Amino acid sequence: MLSNVKITENEMKFIQLLQNMTGATVVDCIIEEESLIFTVKKGEVGLAVGKGGEKIKRFRAMTNKQVEIFEYMDDPDKFLRNALKPAQVKDIRLVDRMDGHKIAMVTVDPHDKGIAIGKNGENIKKIRFLAKRYFSLENVVVN
Repeated sequence: MLSNVKITENEMKFIQLLQNMTGATVVDCIIEEESLIFTVKKGEVGLAVGKGGEKIKRFRAMTNKQVEIFEYMDDPDKFLRNALKPAQVKDIRLVDRMDGHKIAMVTVDPHDKGIAIGKNGENIKKIRFLAKRYFSLENVVVN
């Protein structure tokens, strides 16, 4: 699982801390300036967050960082659908381009386009980063 992803020593410390505090199996960690992005094993997001979000709130207070948790799935279609929630995804097409790159064309309900993209494009930036990291997708386009 994710053999091509390299984890730094600092990321490993955050992974250990989250696993010890929540019992969830952390697959990956990305450190950004003021935030942490974790990917946990399929079905363990609830375990990582805790009832009413209490586990993740304690983790945020301890690390003084914003935290986002995604559920890892080895199928890019399922991963993208889940990562884009609560936006209503109508269709995902994985396209092999002439230049050899793969992209994902995602169609969402028009009312949910803002949710999928996020304020200042923050949601889609994270999803694009993860899609490239896990599935070698060069881009995720939301229509």
